Amino acid sequence: MKFSALLLSSAFALSAFAAPVAAKDWKTATITLEGAYAPWNMTNADGTLGGFEPELAKVLCERAKIECKLVASDWDGMIPALNAGKFDVIMDALSITDDRKKVIGFTIPYAATPAAFATAKDSPLANAAGTGATIKMTPGQTGVKEIDALKAAFKGKTIGIQAATVYAKFVYDNFGDIAEIREYKTGADRDLDLQNGRIDLGFDDAVYFANAFQSANDTLAFTGPEIVGSIWGEGEGLGIRQADTDLRDKFNEAIKSALADGTVKNLSMKWFKVDVSPQN
Repeated sequence: MKFSALLLSSAFALSAFAAPVAAKDWKTATITLEGAYAPWNMTNADGTLGGFEPELAKVLCERAKIECKLVASDWDGMIPALNAGKFDVIMDALSITDDRKKVIGFTIPYAATPAAFATAKDSPLANAAGTGATIKMTPGQTGVKEIDALKAAFKGKTIGIQAATVYAKFVYDNFGDIAEIREYKTGADRDLDLQNGRIDLGFDDAVYFANAFQSANDTLAFTGPEIVGSIWGEGEGLGIRQADTDLRDKFNEAIKSALADGTVKNLSMKWFKVDVSPQN
């Protein structure tokens, strides 16, 4: 999922002054999620957290023999807050990237998903070149004919993205010179503007959008190809302070187990209707 220069600089500053964390026998841990990125995670009517990640967290914590507390927090402040010790783990469709590895540690990935553009079904931008296809990209890759075709089609349009995400960086890098980019605090705020015609396009995680389309009464649809590959990092993993290697190792073993016995596949089919397990 889901980096900005301000986010990284803040995290560096916090990590530089944070006291070293001694190795410990982890019996309890606090995990933060956004609680507003369905179906990855969401806040239920009774205030509890639900979705793919809360259910997976329950499994991982049981297997790691850790009593976990789930708390909701704002996406754009998670990394600095983690390094400041406000919680122990980030579980929010957090993409494992080289830039983020400079600031925090990660477990192995528990999911890997594509990203895509969305627009109104009746928009002239619907069914752009490559719709229904999948392309694979690497970080910094240029000269991709499918992206060049989209740049020509989206010139002068407004693209909405959730701030401080790998998807925001991709849109700025590839479309910032031809389109107006509008940042949103949450994906839901962006989707509402897209549904009401205040922006022309959105870009985000494809399985997130598939759920958002249902909430928008199927008035929105994908346009252009789905994009996969190392451009999104290694996949989505748990974010953990770099010093907490013992906690990382416990969760790594739990993730390996949940992948091996099909738990991740079963939960992803339940929540996404597709298997988001990382593919080797």
